Amino acid sequence: GIPQAIYRTLSRLNMPYLLTFGPQEESRLGGFRFYDHFGPLHFSFKSGSNRFIFIDSTGTTDFSWQYRWLEEELMFSQEDNLFLFSAHPFYSSGKKALFDSNEDTFADSHQKKFSSLIKQLGADVVFSSISPIFDRQIHGDTTFITTGGAGGFVINDEASHYHFVSVTVKANVIEVLEHPLEVGQLPILRTVESAWFFIHSLFYVGYLNFILLVSTFIVLAYWLHERVLSDRDYYPNYDIDLDCQSDKSLRIAHFTNNYLPFIGGVPLSVDRLRNGLLTLGHNILVVAPNYPGAIESDENGIFRVNSLLPFGRNSEFRVANIFSLKLYREVIRFKPDIIHVHHPFWLGRAGLYLAKWLKIPVVYTYHTRLEHYAHYVPLPSSVFRNLIAHSLIRRFANQCDGVIVPTECAEEYLRNIGVKRRILVQPTGIDIERSSNLSVNKLEELKRKYAQPNERILISISRLSQEKNIDFLLAGVELLKSKYKQPFRLLIIGDGPHRQRIQNEISRRKLQQNISLTGSINPEEIPLFCQLGEVFLFASMSETQGMVILEAMAGGMPVVAVRSSGIDDIVDNGKNGFKTSCDVAVWSDRVCQLLTNQALFDITSSGAGMTAKKYSIECFSRNVSRFYALIHSNHSLRSSQKQ
Repeated sequence: GIPQAIYRTLSRLNMPYLLTFGPQEESRLGGFRFYDHFGPLHFSFKSGSNRFIFIDSTGTTDFSWQYRWLEEELMFSQEDNLFLFSAHPFYSSGKKALFDSNEDTFADSHQKKFSSLIKQLGADVVFSSISPIFDRQIHGDTTFITTGGAGGFVINDEASHYHFVSVTVKANVIEVLEHPLEVGQLPILRTVESAWFFIHSLFYVGYLNFILLVSTFIVLAYWLHERVLSDRDYYPNYDIDLDCQSDKSLRIAHFTNNYLPFIGGVPLSVDRLRNGLLTLGHNILVVAPNYPGAIESDENGIFRVNSLLPFGRNSEFRVANIFSLKLYREVIRFKPDIIHVHHPFWLGRAGLYLAKWLKIPVVYTYHTRLEHYAHYVPLPSSVFRNLIAHSLIRRFANQCDGVIVPTECAEEYLRNIGVKRRILVQPTGIDIERSSNLSVNKLEELKRKYAQPNERILISISRLSQEKNIDFLLAGVELLKSKYKQPFRLLIIGDGPHRQRIQNEISRRKLQQNISLTGSINPEEIPLFCQLGEVFLFASMSETQGMVILEAMAGGMPVVAVRSSGIDDIVDNGKNGFKTSCDVAVWSDRVCQLLTNQALFDITSSGAGMTAKKYSIECFSRNVSRFYALIHSNHSLRSSQKQ
């Protein structure tokens, strides 16, 4: 409807066009349609020597998060000219158009903050378009232009009139000119007459065409009846009492392609959720591959599926036998109310099919950015990254009843690729109490084992594989060594298929005295290492959350990481660490800054601990439990309505 009308109108332009997100698109449904047709609510791009930045002034995108994003865009822009676009004006014009009760401006609580940022970091021209007026103001070195209409009533008077604006850039000199248009609205009688002539002419056609035309009108009338006259309710069902439903014990089956004793972000997330849900009184069955050392008889509520084949270094990955009848018999015997899948393929796909067969809802947690794992797939990497990975996730997520993501960045990605299902943004929780109740003796023992008495200890926790960007980490430490002259040692905790290659690279760079590979450690010991270290280093750009970053912060370690999804929502520059571009020099400078500036270190260390306290396992499990209740109740209601 509306997008098609917009397309038809804009198709008459003989030049490119860009749209700014405004109040008419800020509703939940409107936001979905905007995503479908036009992409993100805020974005920037470069064209020649110009940088165009579009922000969301409606509040749909979190202002504090957007402020940090805009700050980085303005700070690191290398272009000669900066143009900023916002639906709402930053300053009131004092003009009032007909039928406008008051002029819509940027929210007062954020206007000063954003205006100050623009004044500090600089922007050449700021355009706004929500009022049907033209207004030009200059504040500092920035020109603020209000132009457009945004659906307002234009009557061609001094305050509100038809116009367009031209922008000319010559030798870095920007000229913005208003051009009034001597046009008026079409007379209403001419419009009615034109519409009547069009309808009347449709019947002066051949006999067969007349029948086809009438048939078309009948189909159109039926469609209009279904779309207009049939009641539709797009709002949540408020008859569902979630407080009562959340207390109801549910039987939940989790399907995961990897689980403890295999160490990784997904297994730890699943295990923490399992323990939290058990505490809340739910019955849990985890369906996972079998591993050496995993004794089925000693594991309550965990069904181990025999492996078809192992792969990876030391056969660390196990491909479960999804063709096992015992698997399906065990799940059917468990009688789940909900199936929760943690991967969009293999055991995750088996869980989805089983849920459809049992006619129960299925929830999917988006843990992994599949496009960063193209090197594991026997296909051209570009084909998998750009086509298969995104399509696989979109199709799978839309087959589920609900989706859980750890960050707002992940939610934005899913909306961009076309996921329509209800989404819960819920980061994985961490065990705050375990991080605070640690043995001083064990800490001293670890320090003696891994470092010399005068060495400062840095920590990184990562799987040693291609997608974790370990080579960047090594290059950064090598550069840090040249800048920071005091002794230090980085402990890289984790294992993986590239361990030997990374060890060789450490030797080649002559970093044996600065970097130690500890290998895998028991997850129970992670808090000890996080208390042992002073600064946490992270280079991976393939995370959806980066759960180890929260573990590090719980130990009081400020974080220096490469800016990417999963990092951006957690790390706050100067508050609990730093996130940088993928630039070794900038990254190593931030690490050196934390090691040499004690006041900054104390601030970020305290901030890291405060950040971690927001992500407890109890809160994580409680929110997921409420989401289960909502999904289960809605599914039951739909099923009863169909009967």
